[in-house]
Amino acid sequence: MGRFMSGVTTGAIVGAAFGMMIMPQLDRKTQKSLKRAGRMVMNLAEERADGMMGLFK
Repeated sequence: MGRFMSGVTTGAIVGAAFGMMIMPQLDRKTQKSLKRAGRMVMNLAEERADGMMGLFK
């Protein structure tokens, strides 16, 4: 389980860094769309992680 969470954390950090480099070059509409999609992905990942943690209890 530790390796999985390490991979998820690493992926989130790399994705955030990439997003910070790219975002200033995009127009506002695209930025809003990407932010909305990012929130949806984070919520889905949270739900999945909570479900996985429930299986291990």
